[in-house]
Amino acid sequence: MGVKAISAAKYDVLCIGNAIVDIISRTEDDFLVNNGIIKGAMNLIDSERAELLYSRKGPAIEASGGSAGNTAAGVASLGGRSAYFGKVAMDQLGTIFTHDIRSQGVAFDTAPLQEGVPTARSMIFVTPDGERSMNTYLGACVELGIEDIESSKVSTSKLVYFEGYLWDPPRAKEAILLASKIAHEHGREVAMTLSDPFCVDRYRDEFLDLMRSGTVDIVFANEAEVKSLYQTSSFESALEALRADCKLAAVTRSEQGSIILRGDETVEVQAIEIDALVDTTGAGDLYAAGFLYGYTNDYQLKECGAFGSLAAGIVIQQIGPRPQNNLKDIAAQAGLIKAS
Repeated sequence: MGVKAISAAKYDVLCIGNAIVDIISRTEDDFLVNNGIIKGAMNLIDSERAELLYSRKGPAIEASGGSAGNTAAGVASLGGRSAYFGKVAMDQLGTIFTHDIRSQGVAFDTAPLQEGVPTARSMIFVTPDGERSMNTYLGACVELGIEDIESSKVSTSKLVYFEGYLWDPPRAKEAILLASKIAHEHGREVAMTLSDPFCVDRYRDEFLDLMRSGTVDIVFANEAEVKSLYQTSSFESALEALRADCKLAAVTRSEQGSIILRGDETVEVQAIEIDALVDTTGAGDLYAAGFLYGYTNDYQLKECGAFGSLAAGIVIQQIGPRPQNNLKDIAAQAGLIKAS
């Protein structure tokens, strides 16, 4: 870890995000075209559109999701200690989300919304190429606020991680800034994922300010997001700009693996070989989970990237964003986990 922590840590990673139930269905490309869905993006929708798309979709799997929630579940699956802040409503989907994330070993105690809008849901349409197109109704998510930041969990987590998607609901920004302040006061580090190129387009200046002000120490992004952040078509120039703007960054490139930047260091990590690409939902979330598990357990950067590649490679061979198999066992078989 980069900073001397003041007190002993209870958690490795505390994740903060939009608590969303994923409704995943397979579809053809023409369904996206006919329904005006931007392929490969996260499209924010209202309740009316959510109901319309729900009525038109085929058979679906319902599973707890949300980017940072997936990361928290991934850390726990690797044997790490993870916690989560996110807002659900007191409804059926809220109950499903709460049960799912706790059953995966994640500490989740955010008080549910008592009245008003329902739990968030994202209709994810997976095309034959494995690409996912998300249509998200944020619902109760937008009510996450500073009152939901449990300072005891923040101060006893080695690292706080949040998703860029949180910049869509306005109250969440204040919550993130408070969590970052508490974390840094206790010698902890703060990480974020850029989430989505369209999300970056919406909040470019704010994201850059988070990095340059030191509010965020570590950044996760994919190739499209980092190019969008610096408004360049050159991956190399985007990487150099990113290197200058944050202490540590990990940039994923699908089957080309990932690149990790820290100061003058550049570490390239290969993707794992897979049998079949089934569903890319959660790939970036699980890469972050693997990386952060390694990072908070004092592995070298190359090893952190290897954990990330493994976790991402496993999740894209299944439907849904939460690991269905124990990642700790898989990592041990791959020779990644040190004997304790």
